[in-house]
Amino acid sequence: MSITNRASITQPHFRVPGARSPGPPSHSDPRIAFFNHHAPTWEKDGEDTAQVLQRLESLRPRLGLQPGQDLLELGCGTGRLTQWLADSVRPGRVIAADFSPEMLAQAQARNVDAEFWLMDICAAPPARELFDVVFCFNAFPHFRDKPQALRGVSQLLKPGGRLIILHLAGSAHLNHFHSQLAHPVCHDLMPTREEWPGLLGGAQMELQSFTDEVELFLLSALARKTGACADSA
Repeated sequence: MSITNRASITQPHFRVPGARSPGPPSHSDPRIAFFNHHAPTWEKDGEDTAQVLQRLESLRPRLGLQPGQDLLELGCGTGRLTQWLADSVRPGRVIAADFSPEMLAQAQARNVDAEFWLMDICAAPPARELFDVVFCFNAFPHFRDKPQALRGVSQLLKPGGRLIILHLAGSAHLNHFHSQLAHPVCHDLMPTREEWPGLLGGAQMELQSFTDEVELFLLSALARKTGACADSA
């Protein structure tokens, strides 16, 4: 499968060598500065990458990634998963996107088999390219406008395309952890189970499966509209 309209991608407003963007990230979101600041030490301070990849391997049958799919890794951070995703969908393509220039620079330095976009899903008009899968790992709570983020995702999915939101911990743990952190991420919480159908429905997506356990949050949703979701402010 191929991604269409490559010519629609423009140069980013933030200078990250080699990265492209369908629109400028928001300069007003303080989370950008937060993640820029932590990017150089993110790997050292965070989860062990080998253990994360091992968990992903165990989840492979449930993720449903297939060769030939075009995949957008939304909120790629420092790119710990990007090569694993590229290997999973080859000969399909992976676009790794983040709103933090410094995080994206760390990801690009890995020299993995992917293209990189500097993109704020809550602010930038989505690109005219469509994907089979939008894969969001450890990022969704940090989208400041979650309904708008989901509308943006819907515009990026092919008809019948799939959104995957994954955390290796349940929402209760995630919300407690984030609430202990400093501004601006202390209020970055996951929606409740009851909120998800409405959020997804407002973005022309339908909940396919939902798991929220102590050591796993896994949501899969399908784009149900035949055309691009209408823009919504």
